[in-house]
Amino acid sequence: MNAWSRFRHNRLAVLGLALVAVLALSAALAPWLAPYDPTRQSLVEKRTPPGAKYLLGADEFGRDILSRVIYGSRVALLVGVLSVVIAVVGGLLLGTTAGFVGGWLDALMMRAVEILLAFPYLLLALAIVAALGPGVLNTTIAVGIWGVPAVTRIVRGSVLTLRETEYVGAARALGAPAAALLRRHILPNVLPGLIVYATLFMANAILLEAALSFLGLGVQPPIASWGLMVSTGRDVLLVAPHVATVPGVAIMVAVLAFNLVGDGLRDALDPRLRGSV
Repeated sequence: MNAWSRFRHNRLAVLGLALVAVLALSAALAPWLAPYDPTRQSLVEKRTPPGAKYLLGADEFGRDILSRVIYGSRVALLVGVLSVVIAVVGGLLLGTTAGFVGGWLDALMMRAVEILLAFPYLLLALAIVAALGPGVLNTTIAVGIWGVPAVTRIVRGSVLTLRETEYVGAARALGAPAAALLRRHILPNVLPGLIVYATLFMANAILLEAALSFLGLGVQPPIASWGLMVSTGRDVLLVAPHVATVPGVAIMVAVLAFNLVGDGLRDALDPRLRGSV
């Protein structure tokens, strides 16, 4: 049974993939799906409850929440995807170098990684954003840099294990250069686990972007961001709970979707976790 067949038979993973597809389509088709301009204000209609005109209600400025949630998916996916690219590329380069070269370079790099991992994840992200400044681009960079140490450690552990395998030793004994060993024997075996982690990291990246925006250090108004929407809606939580609840549910669904896909990929790419070969 191949990986796709195993993934397809995991109903929760398929559900997660369907939710991710809906999220991606919402982001791609936002100008056509959103019933209103997400920045359009109508103070006369502020905090309007869900109804016929505004299906999910209006926020404290009379902006359509449904439209802002749809456009907010663009920010969530943009930050998530680009931060994953930064984390995976940076972690892959550093982890491969540390694990394959070894020696003092490995020790030096891993001590630096351990120092970064000792910081609480939100505190580290806050420090990076504080240094770079708020905004979508800087938030993406901050989230990506935050993910580099964990990816580095994962890749290094895999490379250290693969470096000692018999087939790598045999290839080295036959005179295969380091680049060929990495390209043919090590990286192809590292990538499946890295793909799984990247999918799970997407969920954490979306959550961290929402947290930074909630604190006012991420995406700035008037750009629609789920975390920013929750932040502005908390002041009217008792009067108009839908203002904060709707984007909060969107964050929960997006994080759950990527976690389900990540779990499904882990089981599909490593069937031993399911007790089958």
